[in-house]
Amino acid sequence: MEKHKTSDATDGQKQRSYRLHNANIPARPLDVALYLVATPIGNLGDITLRALETLAGADVLACEDTRVTRVLLDRYGIVNRPYAYHEHNADEVGPRLLAALSEGRSVALVSDAGTPLVSDPGYRLGQLAIEAGYRVVPIPGASAPLAALVGSGLPNDAFLFAGFLPTKDKAKRDRLQELARVPATLLFFESPHRIAATVAAAAAVLGEDRRATVCRELTKTFEEFRRGTLGELKAFYDDAGAVKGEIVFVIGPPDAPPEPEAADVDALLVRLIADMSTGKAATEAAKQTGIPRKELYDRLLELKDRDGD
Repeated sequence: MEKHKTSDATDGQKQRSYRLHNANIPARPLDVALYLVATPIGNLGDITLRALETLAGADVLACEDTRVTRVLLDRYGIVNRPYAYHEHNADEVGPRLLAALSEGRSVALVSDAGTPLVSDPGYRLGQLAIEAGYRVVPIPGASAPLAALVGSGLPNDAFLFAGFLPTKDKAKRDRLQELARVPATLLFFESPHRIAATVAAAAAVLGEDRRATVCRELTKTFEEFRRGTLGELKAFYDDAGAVKGEIVFVIGPPDAPPEPEAADVDALLVRLIADMSTGKAATEAAKQTGIPRKELYDRLLELKDRDGD
């Protein structure tokens, strides 16, 4: 059961405020919870009003790098002291943040950019808060994977964010092979000095004709969407030299396999039923053809009835 409390903020805490377009807006006290606050991934104008209220009103504000978060707070005149919480001090600071929740205080967590818990140590804190019975409240906003997806020009009805690929070539290719037939657009974070090797590996494993987009410096001054086939992108990065900036690598879904001919499906079913039960034959045929198992099972029954007549 989640623990619901109203924050017992002091009068001084309730008077915290932030300036927006030179207007002083009081920060409202927050209920006791862990607030996961999305922050801009580049352009500081991409912060939401709800995020500003939460950053100003939280009793405790935790962040990856206080220097980075201070820039955002200063931009909007938020008077709240950020405390560092990152992978190197998580074991020490995490229990302190949970203790603050147990004392009836609200805790806001931000990463350096984007949404907390997406490829950062906030995931561990969120788990601990949930296990302890505290509310975890997402404050949505900027997200590099979603910005890359909608700007890539690739299908967005189904997508898979797969984080960072392995750095070593064989492990990278093995991972790409595991994802090769996933019927969705794939999204990866990648570093600028590895993007050329990653594009080359993707072209080798997934095929040079598969479409992809390298999204660089999203929402920043030098934002770039480089679109093309994996083969075209490989040729570009082979000659591009040093690349700068943060990157999301987006790869379109595989082409749907051609629909097998009915006669070929029947021949496959006849071969399989010679050595398997009807159910197992239908399951194996579904794996090989992509046709729904029930449809193949019904067809097997029709073939058995026909052959029995």
